[in-house]
This record gives sequence, structure tokens and C-alpha cells, in this order.
Amino acid sequence: MIEFHEVHKSFGGKHVLQGVNLQVEKGESLVIIGGSGSGKSVLLKHIIGLLHPDLGQVLINSKDLSALNEEHLNEMRKKFGMLFQSSALFDSMQVWENVGFGLKRHTSLSDKEIREIAVRKLKMVGLAGIESVMPSELSGGMRKRVGLARAIAMEPELLLYDEPTTGLDPIMADAINDLIKKMNEKLNVTSVTITHDMKSAFKIADTIAMLYNGVIIEKGSPDSIKKSQNPIVRQFVEGRAEGPIVIEGIEA
Repeated sequence: MIEFHEVHKSFGGKHVLQGVNLQVEKGESLVIIGGSGSGKSVLLKHIIGLLHPDLGQVLINSKDLSALNEEHLNEMRKKFGMLFQSSALFDSMQVWENVGFGLKRHTSLSDKEIREIAVRKLKMVGLAGIESVMPSELSGGMRKRVGLARAIAMEPELLLYDEPTTGLDPIMADAINDLIKKMNEKLNVTSVTITHDMKSAFKIADTIAMLYNGVIIEKGSPDSIKKSQNPIVRQFVEGRAEGPIVIEGIEA
């Protein structure tokens, strides 16, 4: 469903993506791991067409995103759902209005119909009865789930998750992981997740790919990544610092 062919992207003098090759099959749950600043978010923005390669191609269902005009790109994006790291809810709107935001913009459905869809999607993520609540009244975990309800409101073919467990306690993070698995299975969607959270990655992924120095250095099943002999992959998976850390003259 998604193909990266020798994708390069630079910002100023920084060469962030240096020849990324990657394939995501229809129905697959791919998790992209990598350190801060490795280019994971840049890669995600290429999938939704917010960025275009300096060199190379990004194909969605065999269509080159760089070749699409804005109208056709927007049509393509209607098939995408995204859960943002910060949830990105509109504080001035009730929960149901947030969930139905895409439906309001891209369909001719009435507010009554949009609200009914929003209520159904909220139930799917375990949030029945909160449609009239304001986002400011919600916990971080609830905001994430509202964001997920919005991501699935238009019944997308592709779900994108940007650090879905960031800022959550371990129990709520695990609940979000369970929801992501449930959405992938119940909706039969393709999903791409970027995360630092290896517990999350191992739980939700069919396939894990590691981005390092602008390229994918390893890709495989969660079990194969756990057993990787690549020292860079092992270090990241195990969460080990490269060497001693010096803080105010004290070596740790």
C-alpha cells in the first residue's frame, strides 16, 4: 500500500532522509522506531503528502504523491486517519464536534447525522456518553481516545499514529496499545506508527523498521527485532546509553 523508493529529504544543510526504501503491505501494522531527530516524523509527513522528496518517490496504492495536484491529494487524504501526539483537539468544540470535524468538512451530512456517527465511534474507543463534554474536562488518556475516534470517523484505509503513548502513564499507555490493536483488527486497516516506546512497538506491530542516519537499517517481525545482532538496533531496543554520561563533573 505504501512504497518509499530511495527517498531523500534535506532541510538547509541537514540531510534527514538519505535514501529510504520501505514497503508497507495492505492490512499490515508497521511500527517505525528510531532516536529523537532520526527523521521519523519527516517520514510520516511524506506519507500524508505534507512533504515531498527532494529525490525519490513515495507511492500510495501505486500513485506517486508528488505527481498529484492539491485536489487529488486532498481526495487521497480522505482515506487517511491520524492520531496526533498531542491529540490536537479543538478546545472550543464539544467532543462530538471534534470527532466529526472531517465529516463536517468533507461530506454533506447534517449535524444530527455527524453526531450519531461520532457517538458510535466514541463507543468503539470506550467513551460512551461523553459526546457533549468539552476537551478541557478530559484526562490525557481520554483525549487520546477522542483523537482516535476522530481518526476512524471517516472509515479510513490507512491509520497513522504519531507517538500514541507519549505523556501517558503505563496503564493508560497499555490501554491505548490495546485500542490500536483492536482498531487494526476490527477495521482491517493498514497502520503506520512512529514511537520511542518499545513495549508499545512490540505489542502493536506486525513489522518493525528502524530508521537510523536517514535510512532503514533493519526491518522484521517483533521477534526478529528482539533477536537482532545489529548493535545499533540492540542498543535502542534495550535502551542502553552508548557510554558513560557526565553530569556536572560526575560520571554515571
